[in-house]
Amino acid sequence: MAIWEVRSPRRSRTLTRLQRWTSNLGLVVLNTVVLRILFPAAAVGMALFTSAQGWGLLNAIDVPGWLAVLIAVVVLDFVVWIQHVLFHAVPALWRLHRVHHADLDYDLTTGARFHPIEIMLSMLIKFAAIAALGPPVVAVILFEVILNGMAMFNHANVRLPLEVDRVLRWFVVTPDMHRVHHSIEDDETNSNFGFNLSWWDRLLGTYRDQPRAGHEGMTIGIRDHRDPRRVDRLDGMLLLPFIGQVTDYAINRRRWEDQPPDARP
Repeated sequence: MAIWEVRSPRRSRTLTRLQRWTSNLGLVVLNTVVLRILFPAAAVGMALFTSAQGWGLLNAIDVPGWLAVLIAVVVLDFVVWIQHVLFHAVPALWRLHRVHHADLDYDLTTGARFHPIEIMLSMLIKFAAIAALGPPVVAVILFEVILNGMAMFNHANVRLPLEVDRVLRWFVVTPDMHRVHHSIEDDETNSNFGFNLSWWDRLLGTYRDQPRAGHEGMTIGIRDHRDPRRVDRLDGMLLLPFIGQVTDYAINRRRWEDQPPDARP
């Protein structure tokens, strides 16, 4: 994806790769260490434990193995979608999630840029979903690989032919589809929550086709957090959840009055 970004970028950068990648990848390293210390077995370990205990819906019903894997991957993807909506809807959770959105540029490293506390909460939510669902271990491995790979793909600053994008986004989240979600405009940010399957946004009314300003003209980030020293440096990202009021920019606090009437969905 990094090579693709260099060869065929969708947008011009506002900051250098060295400036952003040092911080974003530094956060990835920190999160990896934290997860290994707190949850050494991670989601796969939870799936092994759940299977051994016979917990969860899929362990209680008789379904073919291939169908159990398919159900598990789709259901876990929906859980991630719900979690994403909640991190926008609850102001205290938005404090954490805005670290992901405050990036002033948008590329594959944005897809791995999350505050350590959000990473820990996400893992606990995943544990709960696995315990309730009882997915096969192979399904959890497959889901983790797909989710992480797709996060790199749909956060990449790459140019897809419009015809290809138009077809792909009926099934999976494309870079152009998810980039809308990183717009500075509140109503655009609160759309296109999917990371992998694009169905949930279409079915549940949060799908937006294109940003009003176009992909080259749209502004990435958060309106009230534009200082690169705070939003694109590691120390600033770690402190960002503790800055500002708790009610800002959550999904139920859209600033409709800032938009002209013809721009409101």
